[in-house]
Amino acid sequence: MMFSLSALAQKPVDPKAAPNDFVQAVADNALQAVKNDDLVKSGDLKRINELVDELILPYVNFEKTTRLAAGRHWRQASPEQQQALVDAFRGTLIRTYSGALASVDDVSRIDIQPFRGDANADDVVVRSLITQKNGPAVGVDYRLEKTPDGWRVYDINVENIWLIQNYRNQFSQQIQQSGIDGLITALNKNNHQ
Repeated sequence: MMFSLSALAQKPVDPKAAPNDFVQAVADNALQAVKNDDLVKSGDLKRINELVDELILPYVNFEKTTRLAAGRHWRQASPEQQQALVDAFRGTLIRTYSGALASVDDVSRIDIQPFRGDANADDVVVRSLITQKNGPAVGVDYRLEKTPDGWRVYDINVENIWLIQNYRNQFSQQIQQSGIDGLITALNKNNHQ
C-alpha cells in the first residue's frame, strides 16, 4: 500500500461548507502539502506551481476575477479576447499564489478570524491572519461568491490591498496604451519570465 504524503495529508474540501470552514480546509491542505514536500523546500518553483494548480486553483473563479480587474474594458473585448485574457491572468495569479507558498516555513499557519458576515449571503469576506517564523502576522482576506458548485474565491486582500483593485489600475493603463491584445501579450510575457 503506497500513498503519497500529500494525499495522506489532504482533508476533504467541501465548497458548500460554511465560508470559514471552506477557506480553512483549502489553506490547511496547501500549507500541509508545502511543508511536507521536499521539492518545495528546495525551492522547486515548478512543484510549487503544481501544488497551487492542484490545491488552490479549483476553488478560484478566474473569469470573475479577470472580468472585475478589466473593469469597463471587459465588455469591449471579443469572447476570444476575454478567454485569452482569463488564461493570461490565470498565469499571473498562479505566480502570485506560488510566491506566497514559497515563503511558507515549518511554523507557518493560517488562523481564520471569527466570521462577521451573513453565512447565507452569496458574497462574503473571510478574514485570516497568516503567521510565519520571520515576521509579523499578515492579514489576508478572501472574497468569496456562492456558485451552484459551492464557494469560489475571486478576490484577495493582503494588508489592505485588494488584488482586483490593484490590477484594475494596471490593466486600464495597459489597455489605453496598447489595447486588450497588448494587455494579453504583456501578461503572457510576464508569465514566462
